[in-house]
Amino acid sequence: MTKTTSDQLDLIWGGEEIAKAIGRTPRITFHLLEKGELPAKKVGGRWVAERSKLLSFFLEITA
Repeated sequence: MTKTTSDQLDLIWGGEEIAKAIGRTPRITFHLLEKGELPAKKVGGRWVAERSKLLSFFLEITA
């Protein structure tokens, strides 16, 4: 079975889902997103992030 592009990227759609993935409240997460402090982009009015980039981002901070 071949993986699709979305499976390989493991995209997280929406600020609230991103908040769950990083263990922060939606309010804090939206603040970080709007300030450009998280590796995410707005697509069609919705935030989207790659799970692997979020993980790498937080691992770099703790290193």
